[in-house]
Amino acid sequence: MMSRPIYVAIDTPELSRAKDIAVRVRNHVGGIKLGLEFFTANGRSGVREMAAIGLPIFLDLKLHDIPNTVAKAIQALRPLEPAILTVHAAGGRAMMEDAKAAAPAGTKVVAVTVLTSLDGDDLASIGLAREPHPQVERLTALARDAGLDGVVCSGNEVAAAKAIWPNGFFVVPGVRPANGDLGDQKRVMTPREALDNGASILVVGRPITQAEDPDQAARAIEATL
Repeated sequence: MMSRPIYVAIDTPELSRAKDIAVRVRNHVGGIKLGLEFFTANGRSGVREMAAIGLPIFLDLKLHDIPNTVAKAIQALRPLEPAILTVHAAGGRAMMEDAKAAAPAGTKVVAVTVLTSLDGDDLASIGLAREPHPQVERLTALARDAGLDGVVCSGNEVAAAKAIWPNGFFVVPGVRPANGDLGDQKRVMTPREALDNGASILVVGRPITQAEDPDQAARAIEATL
C-alpha cells in the first residue's frame, strides 16, 4: 500500500478546473487520476501540464482493442511516463501481454475487471453471471498470468482478487465516505473498508472534486485511513 493511497479522479474536460482541484488537494492525495473525459479534451499536452503539479499521474484510458492497436497506443503514451495505466482485462491475454511490453518500465499496467457501475442486471444483459465475483477472479488470474502489475476491481471483490494474487497491485474505485452519495456507482464501500480488504490505492472522485472545499474533503477521507 502506498503512503498516501488516495488518488483523486479529476473527471472534467476543463484544464484550468482540473489544475485548480489538483493544486488544492495535492498535500492530501497520493496522485491524480485522469480519464477519457480529460484526455479527449486536453490530450498529451494536458497530461504534461497536470504532471507538472508534482503528483503521480494515473492515466485511466481503459484501452481495449486488438493487441497491436493497444501496444501502438501505449507506445504513443510512453513519453508521458504515467505511474499507472489501465487496459480492459476482457481484451484477452495477448492484448495484456503486448500492453505491458509496450509500457515504460516504471509504469504499472493494471487491468479493469468488472466496472463498478455494473450490477447483476447489467452483467446478465451482456451474457455474464449476475454475481461479479467469478468474472473478477477469472480476469484477475488472466491479468496475473499475462504479466501485468495488478487489476482494478470493486472493494467487494478485492479480497478475493488478492487471495488469487497476493503480491498484485489493486486499484479500487467506487469508494465513498460513510453516508456519501453513490452517484452512478452500484458496488461501493468506505475507503477504510476497501483498504482493510486489500486495496493498494483508492480512487475517489466526486466526494472530493465536488465538495465545497476539496482540500478539506480529501483531509477528512485521509483521516479515516
